[in-house]
Amino acid sequence: MSARLEGDTLVVLMPAGLRPEQEQEHVDRLLARVLRARARERLQRDDLMGRALALSERYLDGRARPTSIRWVTNQQQRWGSCSPATGAIRLSTNLEGMPAWVVDSVIVHELAHLLEANHGPRFQALVRRYERYEESRTYLRGVAFGMGRPELDTALGAEGDADPTAPVDDVEET
Repeated sequence: MSARLEGDTLVVLMPAGLRPEQEQEHVDRLLARVLRARARERLQRDDLMGRALALSERYLDGRARPTSIRWVTNQQQRWGSCSPATGAIRLSTNLEGMPAWVVDSVIVHELAHLLEANHGPRFQALVRRYERYEESRTYLRGVAFGMGRPELDTALGAEGDADPTAPVDDVEET
């Protein structure tokens, strides 16, 4: 079996004689695979490092310098994560399609963790330099609620929230 996109049409080739429900299962599986591949390609074209460095320059006096920043598909419990010891930042592909100012707020949040590992007062002062930070927290809370994922409510943690910065498994889903 194989599938390819021709414009906006998914062309699926499969053996004759399958029951309709088998055909549908195969089409659904192949479509999901093709869409994941397209999303990965689209996300890989993003210049995340350039974006992160520009945000660091603008909001954090250029002091936050990640060693890497990338999209990951296996991060379902938070919007982003940072490993301050290594400087690695990961962004959940669940952010795909959200307004740029929301994604930027998550990047600023993770960049701030390179300077302050916790969510204390100094961290709060850093992230609040981003003028739409509170608005983005509200937006992400609404998205989390709409997804039925209340655990994402603290993903842009505030003082006293559970710390969402612990590193996640770096193995991406395929």
